[in-house]
Amino acid sequence: MRPVLIEDFGDIADLWANERFTRPIAGRGALTTEEVWFRLLRDLGHWSALGQGNWSLRMRDGGAYVGSVGVLDYRRGCVPPLDAPELGWGVAPAFQGQGLAREALDAALDWCDRVLNAPRTVCMIDPPNAPSLKLAERTGYRPYAEGTYQDKAVILLERRAFGA
Repeated sequence: MRPVLIEDFGDIADLWANERFTRPIAGRGALTTEEVWFRLLRDLGHWSALGQGNWSLRMRDGGAYVGSVGVLDYRRGCVPPLDAPELGWGVAPAFQGQGLAREALDAALDWCDRVLNAPRTVCMIDPPNAPSLKLAERTGYRPYAEGTYQDKAVILLERRAFGA
């Protein structure tokens, strides 16, 4: 797990071209190369401007690209608005069900607790995305509101930092 790099572009583009990955997260088919490029630039800018952002997840053996987890401030037009650092994650279908998303999310939450010192984090999940809802619950997230994002229903969840 390390901050996203420009060299990750090819692997990120491959992942976001996979509809099995994009449908539960983005609610649509594959992203274009241009859309992925802008996502990567946004991720790089997060680290540069805010000192937080997406980490790339790679296998220790062989370096295969697994996906990402991040602490985000996308200023989303969500109703109700997200009012704390947002956690987001996604793992390639070939790596799902192996505990890698849990391991990455645990590491990101530990970072939030220690480095960011955030008393609370939030996440936004599409209601049919049962695996992400289950993972959020297992890592301490609890629903606090039903909302909308880009005219779609979402579940907003929060997690209090340990000791907060």
